[in-house]
Parts: sequence; structure tokens; C-alpha cells
Amino acid sequence: MQLDELELDLPPVFEIGSKVRTRKLIRNDGTYPGKDIGETLAKKGEIGYIVSIGTFLQTSYIYAVHFIEKGVIVGCRKKELENVEESK
Repeated sequence: MQLDELELDLPPVFEIGSKVRTRKLIRNDGTYPGKDIGETLAKKGEIGYIVSIGTFLQTSYIYAVHFIEKGVIVGCRKKELENVEESK
């Protein structure tokens, strides 16, 4: 993202209910209560569903991802997620 480019100028990449996969290891940056800083919240390749969409510093979207198997909801940025294609 360029310094003069705001992610919020565009619609969210993911929609509520979208099935997503983590593109990298997600660790607690200090914003997840009850876990130590640096503790793993989601491993690369884990599957979850977008349950809400918020913003961060009025510049980017934060996607709340529910990892059902782990029973946790973790805030992720666009670059940390990818869509999972639904097989029909």
C-alpha cells in the first residue's frame, strides 16, 4: 500500500461469511486478551470465516475471523488472508 493510498477508499476484499485461509502464522501482538504477546493464535493454512469487519487507524480493514475448530475469533489484515473456494 502506498503512503497516499488508503485501503478504506475501496470496499472490503472479503465479505461477512467468507471462508478464508491464513497465509501466514498469526501471533498475538498484544491486542488479544488472555494470551501472551507472541503466542500463536492461528497457524498458516488454518480455515475460518469472516464474522465482522472493522477498521484500524482509519487506514485499513481488520477482518474478525472465527476459527471454528479452535473456538477463537482473531483480527486479521487483508495480507494475512486468502479466499477459500467453495466446491459445489
